[in-house]
Amino acid sequence: MPVSRTASRQHPVPNAADAVVRWAAFSCGLVPVILVCCGISLPAAISATLGLAAVTGTCRLLLLQSERGAARLRAAERAARYRGRQGGAAARAHGSEGRNERSTPRT
Repeated sequence: MPVSRTASRQHPVPNAADAVVRWAAFSCGLVPVILVCCGISLPAAISATLGLAAVTGTCRLLLLQSERGAARLRAAERAARYRGRQGGAAARAHGSEGRNERSTPRT
């Protein structure tokens, strides 16, 4: 049975960057537990957790910045393609515009 479009909009596809950040946050919570179980002192485990959290936060900011840049690039490419389509239609409507002069036969 095919899925309707409204059902797919209710549950959007998760972003890959969001999934990476979620796994990193999970590991930030899991690392101190594992370190304490292995015999590392609690202050050392907490400092390791704070370091991982700082790295995770920085990576998240960089991923968001990269996604915004990619979105701007895609929007600029779409706008350029749209302008290109409009220019092609205008050239066809006006006849000889857009035609290379060298391609016309000389008499």
